[in-house]
Amino acid sequence: MCISSILRSGNSQAVRIPKEFQLAGDKVEIQKRGDALVLRPKKRSWTALIESLEKFTDDFMRKGRNQHPVQKRNRAFS
Repeated sequence: MCISSILRSGNSQAVRIPKEFQLAGDKVEIQKRGDALVLRPKKRSWTALIESLEKFTDDFMRKGRNQHPVQKRNRAFS
């Protein structure tokens, strides 16, 4: 485990990230999990989508999907 410093600037905080943990790019996504913060390099929006497609197996939705029929609704405005 590595310990680092928290720097304060007004109402914001910054954490010094040691060289061995440096992230690529100039933006990060921050997610809070319990009392921990998770930092990830921000990916281009399409990159994340394309990478997620690899997680689907060949048999995903082979039998189609169980979809309810479309409901008939009254128009809100005429």
